[in-house]
Amino acid sequence: MAMSVGSDGGDDKPMSDINTTPLVDVMLVLLIIFLIAVPVVVQTVQLKLPKVAFEPTTTKPENVSLSITSAADGSCAVYWNLTKVSSSELLNRAVAKLEADIKKAGGVANLTPEDLPEVHIRGDINVPYRCIGGTIYTMQRAGFPKVGFISEPEPGTNTQRL
Repeated sequence: MAMSVGSDGGDDKPMSDINTTPLVDVMLVLLIIFLIAVPVVVQTVQLKLPKVAFEPTTTKPENVSLSITSAADGSCAVYWNLTKVSSSELLNRAVAKLEADIKKAGGVANLTPEDLPEVHIRGDINVPYRCIGGTIYTMQRAGFPKVGFISEPEPGTNTQRL
């Protein structure tokens, strides 16, 4: 810290320089405090998050395509291809479809989970999760091992694997 005492040559103007030393000291103390406090405040559970990649859907004729919408009153509407079905009809159709595919393949012993048809769900953006979750539950209850979602990628999304 510099200080001028007395006058040198008769120039008696007041000193107009700002002393920045206290400001620097305070900033260094705050920096040290935040460097110590931030790791204590930020607590997270260590997770390995999945890598997301857009993969074009390969549709096989035996796959089941479901569309889900909701009405203004909050009720759910599930469509098997273009036919509207109720929850019980959805379960009955799914079981019948799976049984027919197993019979066509010659029995369960001749099939692997990869050979079974998949369920592709397209849900409107405004559909409540209870509609989607109920449909997933119904299809898994019927015996479908693979239930997936059809989504629209962001414009300009890279289609390569991450």
